[in-house]
Amino acid sequence: MKNALIYFLTTSFMLTSVNVGYAQSNDPEPAKPRTIVTTDGEIDDVDSFIRFLLYANEFDIQGLIYSSSMWHYKGDGKGTPFISEMEMTKNMYGERTSLRWPGVTWMQDLIDEYEQVHPNLVLHDPDFPTPDYLRSLIRVGNIDFEGEMEQNTAGSNFIKEKLLDENMQPLYLQAWGGTNTIARALKSIEETYQTTSEWDEIYKRICDKAIIYSISEQDATYRKYIGVNWPDIRFYYNSNQFWCFAYPWKQAVPEPWHVYLEGAFMGKNIINDHGPLLKKYYSYGDGQKQEGDEENIHGDASKLENAQWGSFGQYDFISEGDSPAFLHLIDVGLGNLENPHFGGWGGRLVQSAEYRNRWEDGDKASDYNPYSKAMDKTYPQTRWVKTLQLDFAARADWCIKDYKNANHAPIVSLNHSPVLSAAPGQKVRLMGQATDPDGDKLIYQWWQYQEAGTYSGQVAIKNANKVKSSFTMPNDIKKGETIHVILEVSDDRELSMTRYQRVIVEAL
Repeated sequence: MKNALIYFLTTSFMLTSVNVGYAQSNDPEPAKPRTIVTTDGEIDDVDSFIRFLLYANEFDIQGLIYSSSMWHYKGDGKGTPFISEMEMTKNMYGERTSLRWPGVTWMQDLIDEYEQVHPNLVLHDPDFPTPDYLRSLIRVGNIDFEGEMEQNTAGSNFIKEKLLDENMQPLYLQAWGGTNTIARALKSIEETYQTTSEWDEIYKRICDKAIIYSISEQDATYRKYIGVNWPDIRFYYNSNQFWCFAYPWKQAVPEPWHVYLEGAFMGKNIINDHGPLLKKYYSYGDGQKQEGDEENIHGDASKLENAQWGSFGQYDFISEGDSPAFLHLIDVGLGNLENPHFGGWGGRLVQSAEYRNRWEDGDKASDYNPYSKAMDKTYPQTRWVKTLQLDFAARADWCIKDYKNANHAPIVSLNHSPVLSAAPGQKVRLMGQATDPDGDKLIYQWWQYQEAGTYSGQVAIKNANKVKSSFTMPNDIKKGETIHVILEVSDDRELSMTRYQRVIVEAL
């Protein structure tokens, strides 16, 4: 994407580059996305955090904050009873003084294990942050009860400081639990500045900077406070697509891909013999039990048959329901970071018709599932499961192998602009290129991401498995409609790694 823009002559038209919201190829290398993680510490958060650490070189990590949710809260230590505001957990748990609280040391414990493999990880990329730096980012936020946002906490103050700093790069606030600690940070800013002459400027700066990626609604603080008082903050809401990477994955993931989530693959390629960090990864029947959560019985080998979400084998995947929040931030060439409607490793979200700063999944964000042969609300995330698991397994090797004996992702680019225009009936020529750090043979595949474009039909891509490819613009395409074509390049390894480039063609 760093190549100069070129144009392709066809029989009677010239393809030209146009601006349809995609970064142009002569842009400078983007900074790594700044991000803060807030987490309630469920076992799927633990597994998401372990994967997050193996991709920590891809982010500018700004904070790691303990928070609460409808599923996990500490209580105030005074025996104060609490009933959930959320209908599901209200009915499930009734009145409680605390709920399944895993404590505020588990991230530190995992970073201790990360420290053991860090010397090996930096052999593969020196950008992996030091363990001491990660430890310096940990704060305890609002944890006493679900949705508690009345108190300033170390976590909320930390987020407040980051939102008010001079760095105007986007700050992605990941809500793996509730949004209450984020809400408290915003409330504190409001209380400090709303009655001052600085308020309008402060409000605009925060809204220009903050992007919240929320996995489901795990407390009511976005609905009751953030969305009402900060409507201009961008909000990415994943309430359906994450399920394929969560507890009911057997129902959401096509059966041919179950192998990449089952124990034979997980145990061999990720959990066992890959260092102390990955040994802490929760899986079915592994004998592990999370302290504080009486419902974490997944590690009990005697309870694998007819479990809540199906029958499982030892080392089968349990859940990483929060991982889409950071998978969205990994630059694999799909251009989705500032365009969540493009689709990428973190799923595909569409702009709300009612709230212009809200992007969400659901029926309007469905992709066609070729296995069920139907539109599927989960498939925008499901379509990447095999690739994500293979990539995770390749990265697991980075914990134990030197550079020469591990796999690394191909580097993919285009020999033309990523954004083109063409008339109906015109031939569009596509050309990519890729190199592999390990000298591996590369496998090319061009494919149309039909749902990401605004043209509803299909195009026939010729030589789809070659470096050079082409398709003809359909005659029924309307002016301004777009077609998205993905160049997918994988190395020819058992644990292959895949990267991409996206071409958007707009109809003249």
